[in-house]
Amino acid sequence: MKKRLRFTKKWIVLATLCTVLAISVSSCTDDFVDLNTPPNQISSGNIDVGLLGQAFARSQYSGMLGLHWVFQIGENLFADLYAQYFATTAENFDSDQYVEVGRWIDLLWTQFYGNGARELDFIEKFTTDPENSGLELPNALAKLWKVQLYHRITDYWGPILYTNYGNGETSVTYDSQQDVYTNFFTTLDEALGVLNQNQGGSVFAGHDQVYNGNVDSWITFGNSLRLRLAMRIRYADPSKAQSEAEKAVAAGVMLDNSHNAMMLTAAGSENPHTTITNWGEFRMSSAMESLLEGYDDPRMKVYFSPAKDGDADGDGSPFEGLRNGLPRTQKGASINPVFSDMGPMWLPPRRGGTDIRVMGASEVYFLRAEGALLGWNMGGTPQELYEEGIRVSMTEERVGAEMGAIDAYIASESLPSAPHENEGRWEDTPPLSDIPVAFDAGGSMERQLEQIITQKWLAIYPDGMEAWAEYRRTGYPKLYPIINSMNPNVAADEVMRRMTFVASEYDNNTDATNAAISLLGGPDENNTKLWWDKK
Repeated sequence: MKKRLRFTKKWIVLATLCTVLAISVSSCTDDFVDLNTPPNQISSGNIDVGLLGQAFARSQYSGMLGLHWVFQIGENLFADLYAQYFATTAENFDSDQYVEVGRWIDLLWTQFYGNGARELDFIEKFTTDPENSGLELPNALAKLWKVQLYHRITDYWGPILYTNYGNGETSVTYDSQQDVYTNFFTTLDEALGVLNQNQGGSVFAGHDQVYNGNVDSWITFGNSLRLRLAMRIRYADPSKAQSEAEKAVAAGVMLDNSHNAMMLTAAGSENPHTTITNWGEFRMSSAMESLLEGYDDPRMKVYFSPAKDGDADGDGSPFEGLRNGLPRTQKGASINPVFSDMGPMWLPPRRGGTDIRVMGASEVYFLRAEGALLGWNMGGTPQELYEEGIRVSMTEERVGAEMGAIDAYIASESLPSAPHENEGRWEDTPPLSDIPVAFDAGGSMERQLEQIITQKWLAIYPDGMEAWAEYRRTGYPKLYPIINSMNPNVAADEVMRRMTFVASEYDNNTDATNAAISLLGGPDENNTKLWWDKK
């Protein structure tokens, strides 16, 4: 209780800092020049070095889209749906039918660059100013967190404003995604080099909302993030992917749930899911139902709630999933009771009590299992690492499965189930796949990869941004075609590959945005693949 109270008071001061920054630089979203003006040149004279930690905390929450409405329009109505964690029930939300609603995605862009990116840019410039010596450690942590935030943004759009952001110019050129990823690894080298020189130390303690300033924990996270990014470029640059992945594992990655990166939440800085669930606009997807129900997965009762109408489809289970892409005529608040909402931890009265997942050890084991499939030195066999990934996921505090149940699940030959139709909305749906939980030691590499990514998809729930990226990269888990697509460039049985450049950039950064199209390798459309999307 005392810990939460201290955080709440701190957040009040943090909001004050945000106000100071906002006054100093005008509105975060009014115009492009304002967004691109280096904050330290305007406001560093008003910011004491002691407040840097609070600026960092703000970059953590805002950069991860913690504010509920930003999260909804930026992640829940796009990535969460395209990863098929959820399907929408609201009639006017056509993003589930592959419509990229321009005002939503534009707001995500301007909110990111006007808040999380701006705050990090301020910290980086302030800590490298010759007048502010002795700030190498805060600078290193800011760089590490920058990689975490920006990889989510480039994985939405491809080319982005990155190395030139904050230069104060009226036109800012984009970086290609390949160049951005190359810089990520360089930046990780720089940040981890400093952090490793300060092992056992502390930075931003009392403000850092993930590890409370523990340098050793941030080192483990940084190595694990390197592994995630290395695997992301596996198909685009296999040699670089292997070298970075092996480097990460050798340096020390997450091994158990004590290493998990979870962002603290409290009153005033809630997990956004705990707010948007109140709005009743999405429910569990049929893909989730097929896997969780078919596998008799212990996480089903944690991830989702029984439908209020009970077993509406007559399959013996009250957990009901909804197909993605239903037309407006088949949606509405009236169908909410038929399908499963999120689990109790994301519903009242747990408001503010569910931390925001940044990265967990279970994901790291699945990344290592995939690398081991390729013969990389990952410190174990594909099967060993796959099974440990499941075990670590099942023993997370939020799940808490008993060891006997975990062992039975790992050995299970159960297959995904066939979700039945509900009230005539669609024809019966086949099982999502034919893969069991038990590792198919004699199966093909591709079949084993499907098992690994499918279990990773379950383990990292509800991180839709990461799940959508991995689905595009690998094609797994196998997801259902949506019922209907309203996008002329992406058919119902195809995949949304990226978001298009936003209107405010075309209006205010016109020449640079038009030039960025040449970095895409295709038109500025939703079906153009990102650089790493090479499978």
